[in-house]
Amino acid sequence: MAGLLKKYIVVLQLIFCAAIPLKSAAQGGLSPDNPIQSIDNRIMIDLSEHRTPAQTNVFMFLSRYNNLVNVAVPVGIFTAGVIDNDKGTRQNAMYIASSSAVNLLLTLVIKKIVKRPRPFLGQIKINAVYHPGQTSFPSGHTSSAFTTATALTQVYHKWYVIAPAYLWASSVGYSRMYLGVHYPSDVATGALVGTGTSLSMGFLRPGH
Repeated sequence: MAGLLKKYIVVLQLIFCAAIPLKSAAQGGLSPDNPIQSIDNRIMIDLSEHRTPAQTNVFMFLSRYNNLVNVAVPVGIFTAGVIDNDKGTRQNAMYIASSSAVNLLLTLVIKKIVKRPRPFLGQIKINAVYHPGQTSFPSGHTSSAFTTATALTQVYHKWYVIAPAYLWASSVGYSRMYLGVHYPSDVATGALVGTGTSLSMGFLRPGH
């Protein structure tokens, strides 16, 4: 238990250290005159001009139920482990849940450090389907979806797990851009943060 706690502390220290440089990167790299911001704006404007009611309903569904899926996956696996009295399955569930918890903490820290305004609050106002609170960078929905997808595929190396998991995560990321609440760079960073968090928590998996 003491060794496991030390590993937790080391991972948390590393991810906090990794979050700090993002403030200076955001101040320069995400400034209004930067090419990344220009590309972000063009993509967001194009998406907002080509929305349809049917697509909007689909992507609202994905965004709305993302958190439920992220909770249901480890809960379902843990329940199966209890029913089957399988310690390894229960450990896999704890690995997925712990990855999600650490990712949430890291994402919130980065948001507090960077404080990037939402697209509908930017210098070029983007028409959004709805207006969530907090800041934009990185996308929390995307990071959480990729955390779950990556952790799940680390546990179950089957194509019929990998394909749907990453299809869901990618669709959630796209939904955040389509709805006008996150820039593409927010989503890309969220995917990297979520994936990296799950991989860094691999010591929780059985046999590690």
